[in-house]
Amino acid sequence: MINNRAVVPVISISRVVPTVLMALTILLSACSDSSSTPDAGFAGLGETSSDNFRQPSVDDVISLPQDLGVHPQHRIEWWYLTANLKTADGRSLGLQWTQFRRGLKAAASVDQPQTDWNMNAAWMSHAAVSVDGEHRFSERLARGGTRQAGATGQPFNVWLDDWQLREVDGSKEQWQLTVTEDNWSYNLLIAPRRDIVRHGQDGFSTKSADGQGSMYFSFVDLAIEGDVTLDGETYAVSGQGWFDREWSSQFLRADQDGWDWLALHLDSGAKVMAFRLRERDGFYQSGTWVSPTGEVRALTPDQLSLEPGRLRDTRAGSLPEQWQLSIPSEGLDITVTVPPGDYWNNGVFPYWESPVSAEGTHKGVGYLELTGYQE
Repeated sequence: MINNRAVVPVISISRVVPTVLMALTILLSACSDSSSTPDAGFAGLGETSSDNFRQPSVDDVISLPQDLGVHPQHRIEWWYLTANLKTADGRSLGLQWTQFRRGLKAAASVDQPQTDWNMNAAWMSHAAVSVDGEHRFSERLARGGTRQAGATGQPFNVWLDDWQLREVDGSKEQWQLTVTEDNWSYNLLIAPRRDIVRHGQDGFSTKSADGQGSMYFSFVDLAIEGDVTLDGETYAVSGQGWFDREWSSQFLRADQDGWDWLALHLDSGAKVMAFRLRERDGFYQSGTWVSPTGEVRALTPDQLSLEPGRLRDTRAGSLPEQWQLSIPSEGLDITVTVPPGDYWNNGVFPYWESPVSAEGTHKGVGYLELTGYQE
């Protein structure tokens, strides 16, 4: 039986020295240029792009499998999976896994070797399981150049210690995700059922009115099955997932305080992604609509409305627990709601990550990420 109890988030420190090095390198990279904007997160919140890092542009082209691997000429990137699953007895279970890479020194070219013990990057990996209002979270940290963490596009493999997302037997049609912690773990088989979706302008996703952006694509329709173990009891699970791949060198402008991001699987078979970047004098928003038959349409800021609703007081700050999402051209007008529980990923840089449900003109499930709300 899964107990509905509060769980204190766990920070895994299986290797003390890499953890200390990670904290030091983040601090040093943030303070190395006294004229730069103070750092506000692993994703380079408000940073300027320096040290010869490349900023993406509309001229960049997404190419697979290469772009599943590392981008050493860019400062920040992540591999990000969320899943809405059910146990055999019908209980809903949410699952997240994310790996971040933070470049400390840009490579001269994409092919420049990342040599052993070269302090070229810092890595961070997050994993979480949410069920019956209980949220379990763990974090791992590593430095680059030691092979403790990394990513390759061919074969597809992303790892930090024994946490790993990889191709199964060289097949691009099936991946395996394994995460193991002291009192919980999961082992999942993942099958992409559609081609990738390129967000924005053929993969260049604008993040501000002045044209700054990132390269961003997703596998929006993943069939998932496997096992989740909690406190020694193993549950068969199955359901659907969403996988994001994104890289940039300055994700947000200095006047942007954080983001609100949604990805939804609608019962009609449609998929939708929407986000808002909160600015000091307003916000910038965008999104992507994927029809039930697979047609993709980028949504400009005036083609959708994403508005916060009722607030929830949490131990780390107040944030919206309901959102109203409207896309008039698609006849979509829904309320997105967070289930009861506390979904803070309380790591080095805290943020909120929760499963959600949608009601209104369409029904569905998905995931919500909120950053910049912690007090």
